[in-house]
Amino acid sequence: MPISISKRHLLLLLLFLLLTKSNSANPNPNDKLTHIRFYFHDIIRGRNRTAVRVTKPAKASPVAFGMITVMDDPLTEGPDPKSRLVGRAQGVYAAADQNELGLLMAMNLAFTAGEYNGSVLSVLGRNQPFHPVREMPVIGGSGVFRFARGYAEARTHSFSRDVAVVEYNVYLMHI
Repeated sequence: MPISISKRHLLLLLLFLLLTKSNSANPNPNDKLTHIRFYFHDIIRGRNRTAVRVTKPAKASPVAFGMITVMDDPLTEGPDPKSRLVGRAQGVYAAADQNELGLLMAMNLAFTAGEYNGSVLSVLGRNQPFHPVREMPVIGGSGVFRFARGYAEARTHSFSRDVAVVEYNVYLMHI
């Protein structure tokens, strides 16, 4: 039995869908757009380690599948580790891909200096360290970044056996 929809009901449904779409696609006019750039220093060996492996990779995994690392990494203004400290990246990363090095990143970017002091951004996403540019979603924030949404672009600045320095450019919408 065919369903009969009046023109009026169809028009109301269409109007509802358009309003719903426009409200979810357009940012609030009071939201701020912020760009932050900093450098992440992941020190995996030596006396001043900032990242500690808590599980070993699965046997014979060429991509470290199964490895989990906890981090409390410094965030600085520049790539030099002696440049001004602006915060800490605190969280975990896990090798979650069996075919290439693909990390699940779950971290809080806790700012400890400057205009963002006391504010936090939460990032949760995929990071493929051997790709030139990686994009991860910012899923929330607190303090100045309350209701934040956006993304973080990561680019490896330098990498050695002991330390990875990664440039982060974070783009946010927030209240």
